[in-house]
Amino acid sequence: MKTIMLVCSAGMSTSLLVTKMQKAAEAEGLEANIFAVAEAEAANHFDEIDVLMLGPQVRFLEGKMKEKLEPKGIPVGVIDMTDYGTMNGEKVLASAKELMK
Repeated sequence: MKTIMLVCSAGMSTSLLVTKMQKAAEAEGLEANIFAVAEAEAANHFDEIDVLMLGPQVRFLEGKMKEKLEPKGIPVGVIDMTDYGTMNGEKVLASAKELMK
């Protein structure tokens, strides 16, 4: 089971994306725990995740998050703005899986 955390400014806009990603994971037969949190809560979950995906609106956090997480072997990526805007759960899930390879 892989754990994917999405981070956005308030944790609201990504909740729909989480639902779409979960549906895509189920369709692939992939066991994944996917959840979204606000930027302020992200650090509370660092010990339980396999990958962190940042919403485009918080891409400025990428450097800071990579500094904290990559030494622990946790990859960090920014969700593609088009995939985010269209709520393309399949593509965002594929990006997360690619980061975890």
